Amino acid sequence: MNNMVNVNPQNLQQVLGETSQQKLVLLSFYSAQSPECQSQAAILEKIASQYGEHLLVATLDCDIEQQLAAQLAQQIGLQTLPTLVFLKDSAPVDMLAGAQTEQQVRDVLAKHLPAQHELLLEQAKQALIAQDLNSAFNYAKQAYELDTTNARIKLVLADICIQIHKLDDAQALLASVAENERDAYFTNIQAKCEQALLAQESPEIKALQSQVEKYPNDLEIQAELADALNQAGRKEEALELLFNILKKDLNFAQAKPTFLEVIASLPDGDSLAAKYRRKLYSILY
Repeated sequence: MNNMVNVNPQNLQQVLGETSQQKLVLLSFYSAQSPECQSQAAILEKIASQYGEHLLVATLDCDIEQQLAAQLAQQIGLQTLPTLVFLKDSAPVDMLAGAQTEQQVRDVLAKHLPAQHELLLEQAKQALIAQDLNSAFNYAKQAYELDTTNARIKLVLADICIQIHKLDDAQALLASVAENERDAYFTNIQAKCEQALLAQESPEIKALQSQVEKYPNDLEIQAELADALNQAGRKEEALELLFNILKKDLNFAQAKPTFLEVIASLPDGDSLAAKYRRKLYSILY
């Protein structure tokens, strides 16, 4: 993890000086002989993974760096292990002495760092720029769960939902944005949603649906319709059609690979993916 470091005499000035000019540094006085230190180290590792570029967790192992630990302990008035010192611009801005719960550490971080939903929203935006839609959706969804009233989070999540063809979710998010918060970004996302909805009723899909009704036993036409539905974002309908094909002929053309590809295109943890995986297993085993 690139935002965790062990402090020693060689990097002390860089960590507590230069780095603390750019981000919050959480200096942890640690001893492997202390069960409380070990428990707190696990908490700090978890927190470090969530704050990325905004936080550096710097651990000073008091058993290994005894001289350095004694010097710093005297400067800050250290009396117990573990102790956490929060530094910004080369100066302590907070301190927690003794074993702390995860919430106690987060409460102090909240005073000096952006709110968790803001960090998640920024991560969602970066993932969206990188076209990592799965990560973008998960970050934005977590941000929304933390703050369901934030219009900017709603719009970013709606934008992602459109791109992964969760149009019902996108419409619900757009509808929940208050009138006085419907800015140019809202108008842009709304237009995207309307275009995506129109694409779901394309002439190609309508023609294929007519063909399926006319030739209900033609699996080739059904497979073509499933592909068109998938491309238009109507993934549940595509999966249901492919599943019906597989029930009739488990080895029909590319039905099984396509079925699995549609499932793989859904976000991690999507209930639709879980539903159709179970349905597939029911005919495989």
